[in-house]
Amino acid sequence: MTTDAVVEIANEALFLIIKVSLPVLLVSLIVGLLISIFQAVTSIQEQTLTFVPKIICVFLALIVFGQWMLTSMVEYTTELWLSFSNYVHK
Repeated sequence: MTTDAVVEIANEALFLIIKVSLPVLLVSLIVGLLISIFQAVTSIQEQTLTFVPKIICVFLALIVFGQWMLTSMVEYTTELWLSFSNYVHK
């Protein structure tokens, strides 16, 4: 296994991690931003107000995007295991 192959595998894995985590992180970011704007407008400065809506929205995002996320990770793992013989040299 060459250094280039290891770097390529690591690069693909990191890209997959970013691609899979992006929808949930964006939902959390948007909900947090909306709640912050709501707090600024209403002058409510409760620190714990953001947690429950974020948890609910992240849970809903996992329900919506979970199948796609799992399919992407399984496809990558299957592809990696199927090409395993290309990386092993005798």
